[in-house]
Amino acid sequence: MSKHEIDYIKCHGSGNEFVMIGYIGELNATHVEDIPLVELAQWACSHDKGLSADGLLVWVGTAQNGEDMDVMRMFNPDGTEAEMCGNGIRCVARAIAEEYGESEFTVWSGNRPYEITRQEDIYPTIPTFGVEIPVRLWSDDFRMEQSSEGRFIDTPIEELHPTLRWSAINVGNPHIIAKVEEVDLELLCAIGKRVTELRHIFPNGVNVSFMKVVSPTEIYVATYERGAGVTPSCGTAMTSSATAAVLMGEVEADTIISVCNRGGKVECRTSVGEKIVTQLIGNATYINDGSISYDEVEGYSYQIDFEYEDEQQAYSKFVESIKH
Repeated sequence: MSKHEIDYIKCHGSGNEFVMIGYIGELNATHVEDIPLVELAQWACSHDKGLSADGLLVWVGTAQNGEDMDVMRMFNPDGTEAEMCGNGIRCVARAIAEEYGESEFTVWSGNRPYEITRQEDIYPTIPTFGVEIPVRLWSDDFRMEQSSEGRFIDTPIEELHPTLRWSAINVGNPHIIAKVEEVDLELLCAIGKRVTELRHIFPNGVNVSFMKVVSPTEIYVATYERGAGVTPSCGTAMTSSATAAVLMGEVEADTIISVCNRGGKVECRTSVGEKIVTQLIGNATYINDGSISYDEVEGYSYQIDFEYEDEQQAYSKFVESIKH
């Protein structure tokens, strides 16, 4: 591997932090295919030597892939690739919006298209984007006994836990959600790890969430993510949890629901008809930008060129404003 240098932006959606590379304006003459993405993701997410991120985002722009489409790829800290990332796609959406000067466009992830719109700021001076996420209630990721409607909603999985009841939702990646009275992170972590032992039920693994219903218009979510563990925030988990809450009758469809977690808050609106679609609305905040250097001998290093202090302060004020 020859020596390379590539520009990056560190960003976050709902406190879920990413290192974003790829086609970012005039940045990065290095082609994405020249970069060892699995290795880069593992380094970027390292708290010892890397940028302490929760994932690596790769924006493959139209100028790079030769097609009229923008593609997002997202890699977990262990190097595995996720089919979709609700928090990450908003950050990529911001880069696209600023590059093209557009407020409505499509981003592909996991071979599926997602419609993006620039939204009214969720809090003053915080760039906000909405993504329309098609929902599937079944897929090959789940091997449980489904209902006659092809659903698995509010149902026990005894191999996973003796009393909790689960809903299976696929929003590009698979999720199971349990409604709880209080969120127990130790239990969540234990169940997340338990999933890896149940390949006959979850052959591709699954993201596990606990959902607490706070009010008819607010839920609180905590998630154990495949390849990452318990994270402050997971956009697709918040989307899946809001969808499950609607299907369970805990909140109303076609209503804005506040979905809070340790990282902050997003808003979700689930429409139930011939198809189920949940819109995920939330921030896309920049933390810093700079460059990453890497080669076979010296390994990886980075340099920060600019800190987005105003954006970080605005988001901190937002988090304070939503604390109960």
